[in-house]
Amino acid sequence: MLRLNPYLSFHQDARAAMEFYRSVLGGDLVISTFADYPDSGLSDDEKELVMHAMLTTDDGLVLMGSDTPSGMPYVPPAGTTVSLSGDDGERLQRYWDALSEGGSVTLPYETPPWGGKFGMLTDRFGVPWMIAADV
Repeated sequence: MLRLNPYLSFHQDARAAMEFYRSVLGGDLVISTFADYPDSGLSDDEKELVMHAMLTTDDGLVLMGSDTPSGMPYVPPAGTTVSLSGDDGERLQRYWDALSEGGSVTLPYETPPWGGKFGMLTDRFGVPWMIAADV
């Protein structure tokens, strides 16, 4: 089995972001901190940062993320977008509503020339999303 999924980097808010995504998408969230790995070499004030988080939904969606400790360069998301699409228009509308709350809408979630619904946003954690409903 192979899996291709987004892996998001955060500065120091991976836990809040991943818990937010679980509240939006549902599923099971597993979080490991740097404290779980005593040889991580981080200072005590950074040991509770997220080393790895994995959200897996009942639909098989997988979203991963981690914090970037201060000793490593953090680069905000650029040049990539998380795309969420499907034929469940009502659920995708709920995802759009939740993800856009506190974020910024780049392109409103409306009917594009090709049909269905489509929109683009950047969520409150700086992650760009595209939502597309084939309805």
